Amino acid sequence: MWHTVCQTADCPPGEGRELVAGEQLLALFNINGTFYAMDGICPHSGGPLGKGRLTGCMVTCPWHGWQFDVTTGRHKLNANYTHTTFPVRVEGDEVQVELPE
Repeated sequence: MWHTVCQTADCPPGEGRELVAGEQLLALFNINGTFYAMDGICPHSGGPLGKGRLTGCMVTCPWHGWQFDVTTGRHKLNANYTHTTFPVRVEGDEVQVELPE
């Protein structure tokens, strides 16, 4: 099911946001005009990934420094670990994220 989470202007290129869709906390990122969404809770200690520092396509959790590629969900140091990501689409000015039903 698709959920509108924000307007495109709410998340400028090079930035991330913490948002909620349904019951899911999301981390939404804008990489050069393309939006990516992932589970907003860092698996290490529950830190807020949407409030992390974005460098290129890597987000750093503000609590303990775990890093993930927001385009794939892969952990920077352990490629075998992938954090949950969600499909994103833009309809007009709305950013929408698809969550499982």
